[in-house]
Amino acid sequence: MEKQKLPNSNAVLTLGILSILTCCCWGFIGLILGIIALVLAKKDLKIYNQEPEIYGGYSNLNTGKILAIIGVVLSSIYLLFNIYLYAFVGEQGIKAFQQNLMDKMKYQQEQQE
Repeated sequence: MEKQKLPNSNAVLTLGILSILTCCCWGFIGLILGIIALVLAKKDLKIYNQEPEIYGGYSNLNTGKILAIIGVVLSSIYLLFNIYLYAFVGEQGIKAFQQNLMDKMKYQQEQQE
């Protein structure tokens, strides 16, 4: 008998990959995608543990779950970093830092020419 695929194994894998790829979008998108992937993985893991002999696709589920955990951690760190930046440095401080960085890059380009 051919094994059935777990219902959400490919979705968990896709969401886990996307959570890592989008972790630098202010931290929100990667965090949301990672949490959704973890919830779907938990549901599928319950299904798999009830009858592991009839289901396939566990490797996709496990890989997606690991990627989702990494995505949630990276997104959380980036989100906390952004909150810290705005709370302690402020918007004007960030703009001043960016302007200083642009001036340095412009100066280096002029020196190379």
